[in-house]
Amino acid sequence: MRIGSNPVKIKKPSLSPPELVTVVIITHIPYLSGYYQHSLEVLKLSLNSILENTEEPFDLMVFDNGSCGKVREYLTSQNDSNKIQYLILSNSNVGIPGAWNISFKAAPGKYVAFSDYDIYYFPGWLKAHLKIFESFPKVGMVTGTPIRPPIKYSSSTLEWAKDQKDVDIKRGVLQSWEDYRTHTKSLGMSKEESHESYQMGEDILINYRENKVYIGAGHFQFIAHKDVLGKVTPFPNTIAMGNERLLDQRINDLGLLRLSLTKKFVQHLGNTPLRNLIEQPIKAKVQKKHDESLKMGDRIFKIPMIKKVLLKVYNKIFDIYYNR
Repeated sequence: MRIGSNPVKIKKPSLSPPELVTVVIITHIPYLSGYYQHSLEVLKLSLNSILENTEEPFDLMVFDNGSCGKVREYLTSQNDSNKIQYLILSNSNVGIPGAWNISFKAAPGKYVAFSDYDIYYFPGWLKAHLKIFESFPKVGMVTGTPIRPPIKYSSSTLEWAKDQKDVDIKRGVLQSWEDYRTHTKSLGMSKEESHESYQMGEDILINYRENKVYIGAGHFQFIAHKDVLGKVTPFPNTIAMGNERLLDQRINDLGLLRLSLTKKFVQHLGNTPLRNLIEQPIKAKVQKKHDESLKMGDRIFKIPMIKKVLLKVYNKIFDIYYNR
């Protein structure tokens, strides 16, 4: 039985079309302790950087992968205030592949700008990404910072570059040490390990009609055509993390270009925002004060043998609570 008429049918409100770009963020913060102690701060920093540093129109979509109550409350509040246009809440962790399968298909924009929730966006990031799609043919995905992924996942890009008469190729240690170290520090690499890999590795820079990019892209942050993502999905959803390289491999197999910008427009934060966002002067002052306040007891925890034992205990506790 129906009483009255649906107001939507009577008023026939017009619908606004989606923006050209849908920014898709995947979150997974199951609790706010241990590894995830500062993750909500990181998430807020990431989302605020998108909102504050993006001049072009976009829609923001967040896929929450079974986070804890406080994180969901924050995301819901951002959705209620229209800062997040599309919010998908999963009551369990469906893994990165599962979240990709759902969110890539749901995103309404022509372009999907994806990242994990621990990425900071600098002013001009979206314009710089979209310029590459306008300047290069057959673009599969573009990452907003210089990186060095394995060349086997970008073999089609290298082959294309070699076949073009108007493409100059330069190989060597080309990106700045500062950019490289900032990224590897966020991944937990020591300064010594980073310096060795920096000197031993290779950047491949291509110059196409006065547009310079590095060969290679990263699945932690990128922009791609939604149509391209439709060709490489769905991904097998058997483990939560570990097979993200399938995205890189499948885009490469399509013969599409995988590129990264020569200037750092995004930065991976990791799980400690104040220690990594060195470009922000206010944050740098906070970090300096934090570093000066470190006591001997804090340094003891960094001793390799003690650190190894404590990490084993932490992993055991993690298994007891979350893997049974």
